[in-house]
Amino acid sequence: MSSLSVAEILNKVQRIQIVANRTVNDLFAGQYKSVFRGRGMEFDEVRHYQPGDDIRSIDWNVTARTGDCFIKRFSEERELTVLFVVDVSASGLFGSTHQSKLNVAVEIAALLMFSALKNNDKVGLVTYCDEVVEFIPPRKGKAHTLRLIRQLVDVDPIARPTRMEVALEFLNRVQKRRAVVFVISDFLGGTPRRALAAANRRHDLTAITVEDRRELELPDVGLVHLRDAETGELVEVDTRDRRVRQTFRDQAARRRQTLATSLSRIGVDQLPVDTEHDYLISLRRFFHMRQQRFR
Repeated sequence: MSSLSVAEILNKVQRIQIVANRTVNDLFAGQYKSVFRGRGMEFDEVRHYQPGDDIRSIDWNVTARTGDCFIKRFSEERELTVLFVVDVSASGLFGSTHQSKLNVAVEIAALLMFSALKNNDKVGLVTYCDEVVEFIPPRKGKAHTLRLIRQLVDVDPIARPTRMEVALEFLNRVQKRRAVVFVISDFLGGTPRRALAAANRRHDLTAITVEDRRELELPDVGLVHLRDAETGELVEVDTRDRRVRQTFRDQAARRRQTLATSLSRIGVDQLPVDTEHDYLISLRRFFHMRQQRFR
């Protein structure tokens, strides 16, 4: 369990709910439905054939019974199953501003969960580190959505190396039908391209990549001791050395570019957010990109 009391958890969930509801109503009304597709097409009705109708849609059984030509009409199946695959490794505790990467992950997951709730979609949750920690199957309803958010708020980050591929393989086993999947992680444990590609072939996958500016660039603050949150390894770094800072910056830039390139090559959309800037700006940009693609 986390160090938060039950009252603190409930208060935090309530604050998240208030902010998320306001944002969903004010900013994303209608956008959510337009950027995520349903599972396919569902049967709507049978009607008489009219000149110009596609002959491939003729319902031959009804036509044979009645002696008149009828066609099947279909409409897009709008109900979605939305799954959140959330990295709860200890690296998420890091944050050099007013909140940690995990806090950002929880807030953006909650916002998208309330968007799904507004659209009457099923929502589920997978949390993972080196193994799957928790799986809550997709269901509808406000009570269920609040349960998922409470689970994330109350999470106890795990100090072990991250294995995203384990969570993605589990996802493909338990979720047979196509779903909208948000993988939320800092991706510091690497990018399992094969597992991501396999999951993206079956589902509509989006990678929400969470970062902190101090993972990209070191300030000049003298000698510092840095501890790996997942392995416990401790190193001393002299940030006064310009070459050290440049090497750190170059390695971070390469890691960031490799991640973006890998996701792009396997067709996974990336939604980058960080602990410093307003993630609503990134969400608006992401929704706009999806809308433009579908048009």
